[in-house]
Amino acid sequence: MKKLILSIAVVAFTISITSCRETKTETKEVIKEVEVEVEEKTEEAEGILERTAKEVDKEVNEEINEEIDKIGNDDA
Repeated sequence: MKKLILSIAVVAFTISITSCRETKTETKEVIKEVEVEVEEKTEEAEGILERTAKEVDKEVNEEINEEIDKIGNDDA
């Protein structure tokens, strides 16, 4: 009688444990590539500060190049 009760208890315990077990669900991750159009920067798209800074840089670079040419090549 003890064996029968013990067997029933073990079977009931096993069923309760297996029924509560989490099952693995397979999920798929879908990645979709999309082309994005990028507007190229034009001078109209730049602000007044950017345009002014470019002009100043250009003038400063020209002055630096002139000074370098005046100094010349000291190695020769």
